[in-house]
Amino acid sequence: MKIAFSAATPDANTPLALTIEKDGLSRLASSTLDVATIALAQSAARASRFEGEAGGVVELFVANGGEARRLLLLGVGAGSEVDYERAGGALTAKLLTSGETAVAVDLGNSAPTPAAAARLAAAANQRAWRHDAYRTTLPAKNKPTLISITLHRAPDGADAAWARQDAITQGLELTRTLVAEPANILYPQSFVDRVLASVEGLGLEATVLGEADMRELGMGALLGVSQGSPREAKILALKWNGAGAGDPELALVGKGVTFDTGGISIKPAAGMEDMKWDMGGAGAVVGAMKALASRKAKANVIGVCGLVENMPDGNAQRPGDVVTSMSGQTIEVINTDAEGRLVLCDVLTWVQRTHRPKTIVDLATLTGAMIVALGTEHGGCFANDDALADQLLAAGKATGDLLWRFPLADAYNKLIDSPIADMKNVGPRGAGSITAAQFLQRFVEPGVRWSHLDIAGMVWSDKAGATYDKGATGYGVRLLDRFVANHFEG
Repeated sequence: MKIAFSAATPDANTPLALTIEKDGLSRLASSTLDVATIALAQSAARASRFEGEAGGVVELFVANGGEARRLLLLGVGAGSEVDYERAGGALTAKLLTSGETAVAVDLGNSAPTPAAAARLAAAANQRAWRHDAYRTTLPAKNKPTLISITLHRAPDGADAAWARQDAITQGLELTRTLVAEPANILYPQSFVDRVLASVEGLGLEATVLGEADMRELGMGALLGVSQGSPREAKILALKWNGAGAGDPELALVGKGVTFDTGGISIKPAAGMEDMKWDMGGAGAVVGAMKALASRKAKANVIGVCGLVENMPDGNAQRPGDVVTSMSGQTIEVINTDAEGRLVLCDVLTWVQRTHRPKTIVDLATLTGAMIVALGTEHGGCFANDDALADQLLAAGKATGDLLWRFPLADAYNKLIDSPIADMKNVGPRGAGSITAAQFLQRFVEPGVRWSHLDIAGMVWSDKAGATYDKGATGYGVRLLDRFVANHFEG
């Protein structure tokens, strides 16, 4: 999608969208529409019970030199950034397959801030993303046509604010594409290849570890998950030194199980196809790293992904096996479907020993229990530091990637003690998301601020949202970018 800003009067032959604030219909005005057309638009809006609510759209066709011109009234509500975001998404949802190739958006009837105008443009762009790569018989009328949106009468600074949103949008596109790809196309090596090609030239320093490297490092927990798959596990690290030389202040760690059968503790067949998106945490990490590099964030950050398949062949690990993690701690594997934490624990140890970050945030589609607790409205947040938790929750509210905090406590920690090893990889049925977080906390070194985000219900949606259609949401990219901007950039 091409986004442009223009001070010129919109072309009279281009479809026109006018932003309308809540209860602002009576103030509707446009230099390109005559009084009779404006009155008609107001009448159509009243007949549609449109009051300028955020994301509301009224569509009509008006006379234009003997032709019909598409006119839309676009509600921006109270004028917050989120309201403008809803408006941008609604505009694209309405026009994406309409046959129109371009639309002019006149912001003159409302008074957006530069950031709000940029959020409208970003949402319009982000809502246009689709993954049609494997659809060969799609009817022409169902194919996207809208390729250009021009914003007119935008406030000063809107184009600069859009530059940052453009970087975030590019990161979201990478994340969504990775999450949407089927597992026969996307597996550990192809994940690495896709990401490295996508970020080429942005200045990110990449490190890739194979299984031989992991064995030398003693990553028995991660390798235990991978041993049932013929596809070799990988670790991908992307380092961004936007604040100069030195260790990264922040590490972002992502679970990248490119397909999860559950292993020997095999999942039910119904719905197993969804497990292609069990790498959503890793997808969010690489999307965020692309966004940070694209906008040249003035922060030192490293993103690390543990990439494996969890398959049930004759060499797969068994329930009851004991593995030794890179940290030296031993783990009794009670359930091979609790594999994400086994991957993450070795990645957490590696990034701490190799890069010494002071703060770590890991993201993982870790537990079904999180979906039971929160559905698809919030991701779960666990943290060993109250200020860190507050910072992440605030970033979530600002971007729409919402989080809800859960507890950590020694009483939960005891639930994963093992009679034959240092710990079990699962506890009892109750508090499943909490015991998973307690497991990960055992691999966080003293003095390191750490938060675990369980995003199991957030990376894929069965219904459209303001910035995405059904399918991959890109959850986590905007959250992490805002978190970095607020707390790690000078």
